[in-house]
Parts: sequence; structure tokens; C-alpha cells
Amino acid sequence: MAKCHRNDIGSVVLDRATTTTSAGGGGHFRLWSSFSGASFRRKIFYAVSCGGSSRYRHHNDKNDVAPSSPPIPQATATRSTATKTTSQSPSKEKELEKVKPKSEKLSDLLSLAEFSESENDAVTKNKVEALDELKRVAKELQVEDDSAKRKEAASRVRLLAKEDVEARATLAMLGVIPPLVALLDSDDVVAQIASLYALLNLGIGNDVNKAAILQAGAVHKMLKLIESPNPPDPSVSEAIIANFLGLSALDSNKPIIGASGAILFLVKTLKNLDNTSSPQAKQDALRALYNLSIFPSNISFILETDLIPFFLNSLGDMEVSERILAILSNMVSVPEGRKAISSVRDAFPILVDALNWNDSPGCQEKASYILMVMAHKAFGDRQAMIEAGMVSALLELTLLGSTLAQKRASRILECLRVDKGKQVSQSFGGSMGAAVSAPICGSSSSSTNPNMGSKECLEEEEDMMSEEKKAVKQLVQQSLQNNMRRIVKRANLPQDFVPSDHFKSLTSSSTSKSLPF
Repeated sequence: MAKCHRNDIGSVVLDRATTTTSAGGGGHFRLWSSFSGASFRRKIFYAVSCGGSSRYRHHNDKNDVAPSSPPIPQATATRSTATKTTSQSPSKEKELEKVKPKSEKLSDLLSLAEFSESENDAVTKNKVEALDELKRVAKELQVEDDSAKRKEAASRVRLLAKEDVEARATLAMLGVIPPLVALLDSDDVVAQIASLYALLNLGIGNDVNKAAILQAGAVHKMLKLIESPNPPDPSVSEAIIANFLGLSALDSNKPIIGASGAILFLVKTLKNLDNTSSPQAKQDALRALYNLSIFPSNISFILETDLIPFFLNSLGDMEVSERILAILSNMVSVPEGRKAISSVRDAFPILVDALNWNDSPGCQEKASYILMVMAHKAFGDRQAMIEAGMVSALLELTLLGSTLAQKRASRILECLRVDKGKQVSQSFGGSMGAAVSAPICGSSSSSTNPNMGSKECLEEEEDMMSEEKKAVKQLVQQSLQNNMRRIVKRANLPQDFVPSDHFKSLTSSSTSKSLPF
């Protein structure tokens, strides 16, 4: 009888009998008699779900492999194995049920890994294809002999760089900016427009590309198109203005564009004297002028165009008023700008009127900033501001304006108050000083009755102070009356709902500390 030896390695194996005594008994392979099919399946599940760890092997070896014993006849071994399998089938089924979730989890992980790998491969493939296309477009753009292919390549660059941030940087590194700038010398309007908008899209959100476009001479070539004997196509002009807007957003480009002569072209487009500018072109020109006005050296170029009167006369159009006031806010930072504004007729009434635009807090804030700077820097303009009715508007702004507008209005009022105090001290300083050295209030009777003379001086001083108080009180009453009328108007009430006498009765006894609303 074949003598079997136990395998102590602990893994799933097939063993071979060393000798045989059966008649036709050639050597053959068979499973160990004590290694049942259920045990084999369980070992497979453990190996797949847990990696065949040693703790499962040792545990199963104790349960499944019989200890060393004398050989058992084959028939007896078969019956004992069957009996053992039948008796242990419920427990093994429970173990299989425990192993099943582990196998499913492993299967899900393997599926996820395969999906992620395939997805990464697809992304990599798409990136490679996109890079190949960018290289092809850059190569076609540099072909000097085929103008049609260059025009088509410029149109392709315009589309590729429109929304793809990475494509903008990659195309610039591939060297597409110089050929696009060179394409502006073409006589083909379509090629010019394709090149201009390609340059515009390459500079969106990319300061490096903005600087590279300027260094390539784009501004000079754009101005050359504008100054040509034949007026450029309106579409070309609009594309050039859009490029000036984009390039002027970079601080290092502002002085170069300002000194190039582009400001004059932008002002002409904004004034639209020939009625050829589109609304979009005028908006872009105004925004480009704002970018350029941030740099102080460009203000002198703007003043040369006589733009200040046009700006002040354009206030009232709410589509452009806030941007115009923003440009004027930049211009008052230099003495030339303040002088240019104050020299315009009705400049202060126009700016004071902007303080009353309660439906536009941005305009109120910028108008108050302009007046605040001019009141602080230009002493001679304060009287003109007061005559324009600025004080009542400022009082109203301190009550109804935004937080920033209230702060600026308060600073202007403080500046005017200090100025008024200086004027009072200068007007009455001589008489007050004389009262200290000698009695001046009264005639010869004052020398005989000094107490009476000092009393008259105090009454005269109180009269002077009362005049100031009356003026302030009158301004407060006017402001309150205006506010009440505005409230009635907002409530959609009849205009005669509150008579004017009633307004006076409400405000006659009111002060700035006790308001009727």
C-alpha cells in the first residue's frame, strides 16, 4: 500500500505517492485523503480575501489535517472523511458566508482600480493629443509663405486660448506671440481681426503674456493701423481698444501705453464725434482710460485731450457716471488735475448734485472723495463749494449715506468748520485783542463804568456766535425739510400731503441731536 507523507509547508498542494502496491497501480496524482473539497475551497477563499496569511493557514491546518498516525485504509478513510464533511457542513457554510463580503469588497476594489487606471490613461491620451494640436498650430503660424494657413492658425489660436488657461501658457511658450504680432502688418482685415483677438485671449489672466505682447511691439503696430491714411474697419478698431484694455491692466504696461499716444485714440472713441463707435467700444475705452489714470504720469496726457469738461457734462448717465467719477478721483491726486476740475464752469454744482444720488452709493462715495481732496488741498475752492450748496448736501449725506460716504462728508464739514473758525478769528481778532489791552466797547462812559463796558463786549460776542449758530441751524432745517420731502416722494404720497408750513413746524424746534424721524 502506498505510504503517504504529510506536507508540513502549509499551502495548497497536490502530492504524489512514492510507491504503489496495486496491480495496475502506476504513479498518479491525488489529493490527500484528509484534505476535503470544502477545505480546499475555504483555503482558496482565505487566500484571495486575506492574502493567505499565516494565521488562517495554521488555524486550518489544525482543523483539516489529521495528526501523524498509521496509514488508514482507503475505504475507511473515505467514509470518515465523508462523515466529517457532513458533520462540519453547517459551520463551514457560516464561514463561507463570512468570507463572501470580503471577496465582494476585494472585487470592488479591483474594479475601481481598473476603472481609475483606464480613466487616467484616457486623460493622459487627451493631454497628449491637445499638446500635439498646439504644436501643430504654432508650427503653421510660423510659416511665412502661406498667408492663408497663418490666418487659419491665428483663428485656431483665438479659439484654443479663449477658455483654456493652460493652453494660453503653452502657446506662449511655443512662440506664437511674435508671429501673431507680425500678422498685424497684413492687409487682410480678417487676418488682422483674428490676430488681435488671439492676442487678447492669450493675455486674459496671464501677466507674463501681457508683458510679452507689449515687448513684441503690439502697441506700436496697433497704433500704426489706427493712424493709417485709410480709416480702419470698425471691427478692427474695437479689437484694438479691447487689447488696450487688457494690456493696461498690468501696472508695468501703463506708462508705456500712456506715452505711446493711445490715450488720444481712446478719448476720440469715447467722445464718438463721428458716430462710429459702438457702445461696447466706448465702454472698453472708458475702462482703459481708468486703468491708465491710475499711473500718475499718465494724467498729464489725459489733461492734454481736454477730457475733463466732457466728463463733467456726461455725469448723470448712470451707465458711465461711476466710472467717470473713478477717473476724476485719480486725477485729483495731482495739482494739475485739481486745477483742471476747478477751472470748469459749474464743476462744483455738478459734483454736489452727485452727492444727492441716493440710489447710487458708489457715485456718492466717489463724489465725496473728490470734494474732500479738493477742500483739503485747494483752499480757494472751499467758498465755491459752499456757494454750490455743498454743506446741506453733506449734512444730508451724514444722515442717509453709506458708511464710507458719511465719514468723508464728516471730514469735509470738519475742514469747512475749521476754515470758518479761522475766518471769524481773523475778522474779529483785532477788536478782541484790543479789549484785552484797553476798553473799546462804549464811549467815555466805559471808563467811568468798566462793568457796563465789559457787559456790552460780551453781548456783542454772543451776537457774533449766535449768527454762526443761526447759520448752522438754518442748514440743518433745510436738510431736514429736503429729507421729509424725499420720504414723502418715496412713499408715493401726494405732494400736498404735508404742507410746507408743517415742514417748518417739524424742523423749527429740531436739532441735529433730536431728529423728527
